[in-house]
Amino acid sequence: MSGGGDPRRMSIDNEALSPLAINSRALVVSDPSQHVGQNTPFSREDTQNGMHGQTAESIGNYSKKLQDSLKELGAKLKHHEDNFKYLKTLKNKLDDSILEMQVAIGKYQGMGFPKGENEDPTYLESEEETIQHILKYENSAAALFCKMKSNPVQLSDHSFTKDVIGVVAMLGKVDDTILSSLLSDYLGLETMLAIVCKTYEGVRAMEEYSKHGSINKGLGIHALAASTGRPLDDRFLVICLENLRPYAGELIGDDPQRRLDLLKPRLISGETPPGFLGFAVNMITIDNTNLFCNSKTGYSLRETLFYHLFSNTQVYKTRDDMLKALPCIPNGAISLDGGVIRGPGIFSLGHHREDICVKFPIGSKPLMLPANYFELEGRLKETKWKKDRTSEDMQREQTLLDRVIFNYETKKREFVKFLAESSSLSAQYHMGNASTPR
Repeated sequence: MSGGGDPRRMSIDNEALSPLAINSRALVVSDPSQHVGQNTPFSREDTQNGMHGQTAESIGNYSKKLQDSLKELGAKLKHHEDNFKYLKTLKNKLDDSILEMQVAIGKYQGMGFPKGENEDPTYLESEEETIQHILKYENSAAALFCKMKSNPVQLSDHSFTKDVIGVVAMLGKVDDTILSSLLSDYLGLETMLAIVCKTYEGVRAMEEYSKHGSINKGLGIHALAASTGRPLDDRFLVICLENLRPYAGELIGDDPQRRLDLLKPRLISGETPPGFLGFAVNMITIDNTNLFCNSKTGYSLRETLFYHLFSNTQVYKTRDDMLKALPCIPNGAISLDGGVIRGPGIFSLGHHREDICVKFPIGSKPLMLPANYFELEGRLKETKWKKDRTSEDMQREQTLLDRVIFNYETKKREFVKFLAESSSLSAQYHMGNASTPR
């Protein structure tokens, strides 16, 4: 790096810096107060007797010398500022790359994933098992719809069912059983069993009322429930996608799952908090058949339903990581060891329930680690090394920048002092000429 930077930085990124080439060894600090009568063109005789022609010429030369020095120091200052900004941008990009790789491989570390092809992960929750758990709540609207899916003819007799997308628990999948349990527990049973409709018209058709405000059980979902011999006596949630405020930000480019490009949390240092794995809303996998089920608005289920449910809830590896990152958590967060923050100042304490019945199904059964797992680990180590080298370059560049700033301010004070003294001598010279008789 020019300007005293470490040349190793150029091996980190092929993009070369454009600032001027600066020799940092030439940055010598000088204090004008220690050179009275030496670093200005004024002798003690000049200051006592006023300015003459030769002194005027030396003042002009010295003024140009000081201005040239300030211009040169200004160029050095801009060079080191540009270098530092470049390195800071590079470090942030490396931080983002590290985080993405950690999210990709972090869920496989310390979570008991089987590494052999012949090991059978019998603990994984399948979609069919999730349905069976929902059916245990036999008097719920969710159980009614799950049961009726096997009898489409009976469903077709009720027009409101065409607007129903499904039950929250069945609209997304996750990669592992721990995350399934944590996210399901975070939402709660009532939300996991909620019915999701496309439009408000579908919600209105689901339940109708008499003139006195009582439920008309001969219409809508209550008529469907009555036909099965299991009336709906308890309250249940219905989520209307049309009335939800969708995510308004950018999406991660070229991602078929349309994951949200949420702003990653940053510590005061600018680094991502240790243990941060990602956002809960992006850890849900949505089947292609459901991804764009609400074509009327053009938004996916992630941008509507799951963003409404999770917002920017963060996921951390441990509770300790989560609590240390508390200043970076504007809403909620969970940790893989059971820690839960539900909102600003709202903490869920006590034991995490591991016997959550209704959970998101497991999207795939990872019988072995991904083929690129070890390649990712190697890239992660290399990127961390690049980040460390960049941090060292930033420290060196900051030292050089501080030195140039000191020299610049010193030279500027010298120039200001010179202007004051030359102005005083000039005034004396003109006063002397004015008082000399002709």
